[in-house]
Amino acid sequence: MISVSPRSATTPHLRACPINPNHWYVVARSPEVSTQPLGITLWKQKIVVYRDTQGQIHALEDRCPHRQVQLSTGKVTGDYLECVYHGWQFDAQGHCAEVPYLAANQKLPQCKIKTYPVQEQDGFVWLFPGDQDATQVELMGVPEWDHLNYIATVSLIDCQGHFSFLIENLMDMYHGHLHDNYQAWASAKLENLTEEPGKVTALYEAQSYYKIDKIWSISQLFFPALRRLHPEPLTVTYQYPHWYSTLGQDFKIYCLFCPVNETHTRAYLIHFTSLNAFWRLHKLPIPFRKFVKDSLFGSAQKLLDGLVVQDVEMIEQEQAAYLKNPEQRNFELNRTVSAVQRLIQSQFEQQVD
Repeated sequence: MISVSPRSATTPHLRACPINPNHWYVVARSPEVSTQPLGITLWKQKIVVYRDTQGQIHALEDRCPHRQVQLSTGKVTGDYLECVYHGWQFDAQGHCAEVPYLAANQKLPQCKIKTYPVQEQDGFVWLFPGDQDATQVELMGVPEWDHLNYIATVSLIDCQGHFSFLIENLMDMYHGHLHDNYQAWASAKLENLTEEPGKVTALYEAQSYYKIDKIWSISQLFFPALRRLHPEPLTVTYQYPHWYSTLGQDFKIYCLFCPVNETHTRAYLIHFTSLNAFWRLHKLPIPFRKFVKDSLFGSAQKLLDGLVVQDVEMIEQEQAAYLKNPEQRNFELNRTVSAVQRLIQSQFEQQVD
């Protein structure tokens, strides 16, 4: 039995532990952000993201300093974000740029709302909520997103639970029997566990149901009868604050986190099926390969959504049990889960040192 490492007097309970804000978090998919303001919440911070006339994405505090209403209920006028209440407009630096009823003898109010570093990369919008220099913090990225040899499927995770429950679920490969026909692997066995600053990696030996080595192989995603178990290495990595996994050479999965608060977590689960085995396909014209990639987008949607529904149900049960009895002790046998818990707490302690 392995228990959670003891907390210091200043470290909160794991299930209430805040995020370390000095990392890049994913707040939206790129198509979700337009010239219509989008309101999101990242660890209790209400933020509005929008595009200007050049398509550039900006992120500001979702608050008009005039009457404190949400700017995300307004609109974008030119390159300014306009409040729905009185029409006050704000530039991308958070300054008040226009008040429609300003008298000739009045000056614009010297108010400023908070802005956030934001980047659009690999199909997602990444935001940095911390106070460190964001340019000095590496963004993990999803290099397979635009690679022509990978077919993507995306599922939104929205669960009423602390983010620690979700990352423990993702790193724990012993709950496969929960997923029945949705599971891509079976009989996982932990072979190696490494802990580095900001990172936990677990290597399992597993039995994979899929082998993507023939032109018809992708049909295994739709027809369970075609699947055959065979051994494959299964690697899962928590590179704080995000997660990724590889199953053999055929599959890679990411989970990009946007924790909302102590009891609510949003995340994007991205499943990639590799086409690397099809060397003849790689010789075809790039426009055709792009057509194939785009046409097969979402091919694993049923599989991925089914996994998410089942996992979310378990996570929300765990959260409810914790809220009912916070001192109830868990009996944990998986060393990987304990390593994840230590990492989450150490990220908090970095902020208070």
